[in-house]
Amino acid sequence: MDHDILEDISTIDLSNRVSVDDPIDYKGCMILRKSTPARICTGRAGSRYKTSDYLRLMADHAIAMDAVWSNVDESVVDELGFLKFQTLAMDKEEYITRPDLGRSFSNEVIDHIKDKCINNIDVQIIAGDGLSSPAITSNLKDIYPMIVDGVKGKGYSLGTPIFVKYARVATMDKISEAINAKITLILIGERPGLATGESMSCYIAYQASSKKPESQRTVISNIHKNGMPPVEAGAQIVQLIEILMKEKKSGIDLKL
Repeated sequence: MDHDILEDISTIDLSNRVSVDDPIDYKGCMILRKSTPARICTGRAGSRYKTSDYLRLMADHAIAMDAVWSNVDESVVDELGFLKFQTLAMDKEEYITRPDLGRSFSNEVIDHIKDKCINNIDVQIIAGDGLSSPAITSNLKDIYPMIVDGVKGKGYSLGTPIFVKYARVATMDKISEAINAKITLILIGERPGLATGESMSCYIAYQASSKKPESQRTVISNIHKNGMPPVEAGAQIVQLIEILMKEKKSGIDLKL
């Protein structure tokens, strides 16, 4: 390596790194380190992190910030045939500071959803940027075809796929009411932490409605390459759809 070029600290695999000086049980530290993404077995320089650990912390924090403030690569949703709509939030800053605007659409958008999307269907799939746009950009291509194939294989009717910009989870309720879907699910970017900026969740509900409480929703979370792989999550979502169709309920009313 050229001595004038520093290694990108964000690419270092922390699961293979113990920065404690002369640990009593190095092997034990490695076992612990590989068992969790938490920042354990890190060394100290006096009362502070070592420089490399501190720089990695700052790099991961920057990744989390970028996840929140970036936008979804819309070529991904275009390629998959999603229709695109936007909530009442006008930009990212308003979306962050006014969560209520990310839960609703204008009357004009609702009319467009009713007019352009298939109504009275069994399953409606929505993708929303949420608080991590990279979660959609990175995972949607893998999880969406798996869900579509599974839903069709079960014989359920499928609605027009919808992408929502500046989306909160509750947008699924408005869409469900607009098109009269039995089951509505939204694939949405999770609030990023310092372990990954690409984690996605799937919220799913039977006859989702804005008149029902938050507890109506069942959720599968931590969907990303280093958590629950998107393909595996897609298979679980299809299985969950079948259960919801049979039980005709979701959320805390559903005893799994």
